Amino acid sequence: MTSITHTWLPFLYLYGVGGIFFLIGLIIIRKSKAVDMKKKRHRFWFGVLIFGFFYFVVLHAIITLIALYW
Repeated sequence: MTSITHTWLPFLYLYGVGGIFFLIGLIIIRKSKAVDMKKKRHRFWFGVLIFGFFYFVVLHAIITLIALYW
């Protein structure tokens, strides 16, 4: 059995630290008014960014679980 330092710690670091930078990027986008949330198209793509991040977190977690317990 592998330890947490070899499997989940890198996962948590990748999406924890990466998530912080992603969140900072989203805040900068909103504060600089690069996205107008009144426009449907902007709301759609902003949602795609957020959904995409969580999609890859879940996908990576599932693949890691399959690799560990298959």
